[in-house]
Amino acid sequence: MPVTAEVKTILDLLAAMEGPPIEEVTPDEMRAQYEAMSLAATKADVASVSDHVAPGPAGDVPVRVYVPAGSSSEPRPVLVYFHGGGWVIGNIETHDPTARALAARSGVTVVSVDYRLAPEHPAPAALDDCVAAVEWVVASASELGIDPSRLAVGGDSAGGNLAAVVSCRLRDTSAAPRFQLLVYPVTDGTMGHPSYAENADGLFLTRDMMAWFWQHYVGSGSRTDPSVSPLHATASALEGLAPALVITAEFDPLRDEGEAYAARLSEAGVPCATTRYDGVIHGFFQMGDMIPEGNQALDEAADALRRALA
Repeated sequence: MPVTAEVKTILDLLAAMEGPPIEEVTPDEMRAQYEAMSLAATKADVASVSDHVAPGPAGDVPVRVYVPAGSSSEPRPVLVYFHGGGWVIGNIETHDPTARALAARSGVTVVSVDYRLAPEHPAPAALDDCVAAVEWVVASASELGIDPSRLAVGGDSAGGNLAAVVSCRLRDTSAAPRFQLLVYPVTDGTMGHPSYAENADGLFLTRDMMAWFWQHYVGSGSRTDPSVSPLHATASALEGLAPALVITAEFDPLRDEGEAYAARLSEAGVPCATTRYDGVIHGFFQMGDMIPEGNQALDEAADALRRALA
């Protein structure tokens, strides 16, 4: 099917905004553009929002805790969420609306992680910070009012990549997640799936942009190392992982690798549901104000969290 009418409107607006080629854009310029795009998003009401720091391998890792309204005195389930942005852009503020929406709709406490960004801090800095943040959440369960046995990890795009790899890293520890929410996750640095050719240009996220992100994140390092490309993990590394929901978008270069990772999880015996939203683009999960499917996906994610962490 073609892109939806709402998506076409967004793409037309983006096409009218001429800019330099991606290879001429600096990370700081891209960060500013991304932050400006998130300013107008609706922010759902929650009971409380508080900022904390988790001790990380290279210093404190900022985190923001969202407690949903109507919470009881009983320990709550928790989602540790990693923002998208190609490991180069994005932060707690750009994904504040998403974290609020997930907390409000699911009734689950959400902890959003402000991990270090590339190229200033290339791989594995982001992963190390995310692992440390999850471990801090578990260690701080009493202070946060959460039940560490009902812990999920999740994220969108590069954040979905980090959630997948964190799940592998923590599988055999006391901080092992109980559920994975993977929204159009990056899983394969080869960039060789058919959706990269089908959706290379003009659909918000482009093939050239992904090459730019990968270059900043891993540089000359291996793009098929499972610590950056979980699709290349061995079957034994995937066995016993937490159940997952993988959400993809039809007009997204990352579509096929997300669905391929879901298939790998299923082959390894991991319960995994996959939903492809037709007619939409990468980023739609954050565009619920403009793209109805974004709201549908948020509702699906919230329902999956409630059921998995009940």
